[in-house]
Amino acid sequence: MKKELAKTYSPKDFEDRLYHEWEEKKYFHAEIDPKKKPYTIVIPPPNITGQLHMGHALDNTLQDILIRYKRMQGYSALWLPGTDHASIATEAKIVNAMKEEGLTKDDVGRDGFLERAWEWKKVYGGRIVQQLKKLGSSCDWDRERFTLDEGCSKAVQKVFIDLYNKGLIYHGERIINWCPNCKTSISDIECEYEEQDSFFWHINYPLSDGSGSVEIATTRPETLLGDSALAVNPDDERYKSIVGKTVKLPLTDREIPVIADEYVDIEFGTGVVKITPAHDPNDFEVGKRHNLPIIHMMNDDATIMDGIGGKYAGMDRYEARKAMVADLEAQGLLVKVEPHKHKVGCCQRCGTTVEPRASYQWFVSMKQLAQPAIDVVKSGELRYIPQRFENGYLYWMENIRDWCISRQLWWGHRIPAYYCQNKECGHTEITLDGIDTCPKCGAPMKQDEDTLDTWFSSALWPFSTLGWPEKTADLEYFYPTNTLVTGYDIIPFWVARMIFSGLEHTGQKPFKDVLIHGLVRDELGRKMSKSLGNGVDPLEVIDKYGADALRLTLVTGNAPGNDMRWTETKVTNSRNFANKLWNASRYILMNLPEDMQGAVLPENLPIEDKWILSLYNDLIKNVTSNLDSYELGVAVQNLFDFIWDVYCDWYIELTKPRIAEGGETARAAQNVLVYVMQGILKLLHPFMPFITEEIWQSMPIVADKDNNPESIMISAWPVYDEKLHFAAEQTDFTKVVDAIRAIRVQRNELNVPPSKKVTMYIETAETALFEGAKAFFERLAGAGELTVSEKAETSDDMVTIVTANARVFMPMGELVDKEKELARLEKERKAAQKDIDFLSGKLSNQGFLSKAPEQQIENERVKLAKAQEKMEKIMLSIEKMK
Repeated sequence: MKKELAKTYSPKDFEDRLYHEWEEKKYFHAEIDPKKKPYTIVIPPPNITGQLHMGHALDNTLQDILIRYKRMQGYSALWLPGTDHASIATEAKIVNAMKEEGLTKDDVGRDGFLERAWEWKKVYGGRIVQQLKKLGSSCDWDRERFTLDEGCSKAVQKVFIDLYNKGLIYHGERIINWCPNCKTSISDIECEYEEQDSFFWHINYPLSDGSGSVEIATTRPETLLGDSALAVNPDDERYKSIVGKTVKLPLTDREIPVIADEYVDIEFGTGVVKITPAHDPNDFEVGKRHNLPIIHMMNDDATIMDGIGGKYAGMDRYEARKAMVADLEAQGLLVKVEPHKHKVGCCQRCGTTVEPRASYQWFVSMKQLAQPAIDVVKSGELRYIPQRFENGYLYWMENIRDWCISRQLWWGHRIPAYYCQNKECGHTEITLDGIDTCPKCGAPMKQDEDTLDTWFSSALWPFSTLGWPEKTADLEYFYPTNTLVTGYDIIPFWVARMIFSGLEHTGQKPFKDVLIHGLVRDELGRKMSKSLGNGVDPLEVIDKYGADALRLTLVTGNAPGNDMRWTETKVTNSRNFANKLWNASRYILMNLPEDMQGAVLPENLPIEDKWILSLYNDLIKNVTSNLDSYELGVAVQNLFDFIWDVYCDWYIELTKPRIAEGGETARAAQNVLVYVMQGILKLLHPFMPFITEEIWQSMPIVADKDNNPESIMISAWPVYDEKLHFAAEQTDFTKVVDAIRAIRVQRNELNVPPSKKVTMYIETAETALFEGAKAFFERLAGAGELTVSEKAETSDDMVTIVTANARVFMPMGELVDKEKELARLEKERKAAQKDIDFLSGKLSNQGFLSKAPEQQIENERVKLAKAQEKMEKIMLSIEKMK
């Protein structure tokens, strides 16, 4: 034996030590091996500003399970790690840190700011990596990448130029999301929509000819300064007479036309809408169709512009709104104000309400790029698991808009566009090499100040990290990757972009399968967030319960694509399971001969040994199938049930008398115990890597490189063995187990102590089977005198237990004192009835129902249901006693 297991399970004593050993021995490193098939996962790169949260813990646990499983199956399994520069998030952190020093970006300049950014990355960039290691993530850290490293940057620049040369990247004016606080365009994913209380302001726009006025309703009266027209539906009979006329734009000296466009909904509001092309995406499209001017009326910080704003110039947008509404009312142009709730986009980083804004930005033309990415999913060549997520993906891709890729930030990949400073020339040069002088007129050239959207670089992650655009050995061997594991919330923004980017730039899909998981929610089903204060820190869970308990909790009951609820009870149960496995292993190790070297199965095995081996053999087949179909939650449930119930609670108990007896029967039991334990440790290893490794290193294992090396991490995954399929013995002994289990349940319901021996009569057609199992009934069912026959002699005062293959009779008088038991049950009945009456009264009280929170009401309903269930069991027990 290599070493003894400690008396108590204490993950702190070995988790960090084992991880260090794995790293030292390069077990995570994937070699290019022509004899092996590759299996590749690229990590969804966490931000360098990141702190490990439950979403990361779930995502990386699922990836680690898959990569450890494939590694044990003999694949050259690469889990490629790395981090994302996260332009907006990181820049915001640095700006806030500078603010505490009394500095701004302009104070330090671009170069000075970037120096600070790289220093930030150096200090904080590795923090989440260390936290991922605490989780047990078996990434190939030798291949760690960063989205701003030299190789990834080279890939980004090449892709930009290739797409530009194909006419798929262009510079133009479109509506984008603008954050007035971060002062940059942001992507849709960086907007979080929240419902806000607002109003519809109904405003009269006087007709220029004095013939009346036109009433419109708007949620944003301040934007009227940027109005270019009013629009009506061409089929709206109410307004046909005013189409072509002009109206006086309130609070200004401008006149704007009334136009007809099918965009206007006749049934909505007054049927007239104001068109503000610079500040609304739909209005922008209407403006293009009618050649309307695009009038910008807000600065970058959402204050009203000079020149266009008049008396409101310099005011914040909401300050201007109040002033303008007051002036409209004073001029008699405000008709009415109606309360209105609507969803408003807010910047994910700072919470500021986003401003839709027409802006000159860089865009990727998406229609051409999207089609191959649609086809590859529709053909089944690339799969989503669960398949239902393909629907959202396809809807997004089939209705895709051009992608705004420029950001008004300094931290990121700078756009390789250079502009001639001679306005009469206006030449633009796109180049990787940089250029100082205009090749057309000789004037100075200046590089675009903007950087690329973070998603532009992360879209290339599956192949840029493997060395593309160079034809590296890694790229040739490990690409395309196999499985992408990610949450459903970033399918359109990251997954979709990786798919079309991989197809466009490598000619191959970037991965075969996309495994989607849900969110980890709190026990009330709410999303974990700082504002609710309901987040759970995975590092605290690891510190308290161990990484294995956290991992087991996250995967137990987990179904692809579904959210899960986190409770303290679940992680306690996981810790209890680990403790059960630890104690079972200690018992086995303490009862093995000193000279035992590996497990050798004898040829002549008793029925209980064949039963456990056959069930274990089935377990191998089921868990392997579960993992291959990404049913990780089902796999771990199969393992949990077998280890806890079948192996620990049954087989270990069955073998204790044999081990105490010694001799050949003991040696056979010891070999089977070790053989099955080694196998279940392997099957459990991807889920709980630390405890399985620690126990493995204590087992009497014959070290051979193919099957049983020193580390379980690189041991061979178990395979189904037809020679261990004992169908008849498995079926027969299961009948015995079912009978013993039913007796135990009955004894427990009657509160009979396990130590009390009771006379039993077994009536069965399979007398030989049950006769041979007498010792098991005596040891595990508390049988005293035991009679097996095809027809048992019974009496009315016997308790009867029925299974599929036998009837068991036990004298009631030997089990309990009937009068005392009836008195105890009556006492329990009264207590249960008291609970039912109290809870029923509470739930029928309208005052309670109207004032109590919904969750409290639901808790009381659950209590009532449990009390009623308890009452049913009590009444059933009373009925049996009579």
